[in-house]
Amino acid sequence: MIYVEGLTKYYKNLCAVDRISFDIHKGEILGLLGPNGAGKTTTLRMLTGYLKPTAGKIRVEDYRIPEHSLEIRKRMGYLPESAPLYHEMLVFDYLCFIAGVRGLLGSEKLSRIKTLSDLCGLTDVMHKPIGELSKGYKQRVGLAHAMMNDPEILVLDEPTSGLDPNQIVEIREIIRRIGKEKTVILSTHILSEAEATCDRVVIINKGSIAADDTTQNLKLSGNRETLIHVCLENARLESVKKQFSAVGDVLDIESPNPETDPMNLKITCRSSENIRRDLYRKIKQNDWVLLEFYQETRNLETIFRELTREN
Repeated sequence: MIYVEGLTKYYKNLCAVDRISFDIHKGEILGLLGPNGAGKTTTLRMLTGYLKPTAGKIRVEDYRIPEHSLEIRKRMGYLPESAPLYHEMLVFDYLCFIAGVRGLLGSEKLSRIKTLSDLCGLTDVMHKPIGELSKGYKQRVGLAHAMMNDPEILVLDEPTSGLDPNQIVEIREIIRRIGKEKTVILSTHILSEAEATCDRVVIINKGSIAADDTTQNLKLSGNRETLIHVCLENARLESVKKQFSAVGDVLDIESPNPETDPMNLKITCRSSENIRRDLYRKIKQNDWVLLEFYQETRNLETIFRELTREN
């Protein structure tokens, strides 16, 4: 449905997006992940036609940017990170205004507002001023705004930014419901949100694509590193580092509080079936008291850290 090839954006001498290419399929919820400043928002603005690419091609079905920018925008709903709302207006009046801008009139307008009110959970606040709403409800109003023209594609830039945990769950559920009928593209750096909501993720780092796959496939892909947690008593960090570093495949040993006893350690190592066995031998040889010892399950957070960590 959406095809991106060699997309590039420069701000003077700064390369914000560097020749990225990917496709987005109809009915897919795609998560655009990356640390702050990775190029997520710039990519979304180019996809929606609000920002002209320095180079590259964007095609939505048979339409291309910039030649058919208006036609593409008609097929998209866009919610930026800060929803552009008129805070002095009542929610109902605001949605009526947006419906009018979108060319909806009479019974069609009221029917669409009722549908969006139910979908976004706005029924109880329709006659409240937007400025008095919580951040979560303001995001819901922004979602209703973005969906007023019943777009085929919904683009959401950090839709849960600044929300509390309960509000995040509520917005996540709304996105899931929308994703049953629409193609959804959302950017986020909240990894649990992407893992729970998205069918597929594209991880961007420093303007380039670091990974592109389903979350399940990423977790099943060849493990680059393993993180092992150890808690020891009667051990000194210098001695532990010396002994563990002698074990093959150990890359790094960290302790948030090295002076405490017991001492917690995070051991980063290359994937190896026998690494825990070798580490245990060292613990036993040095007569350290072992209180905790487990290997971290590889999840999206682990993968994200591997792909975006500075060399």
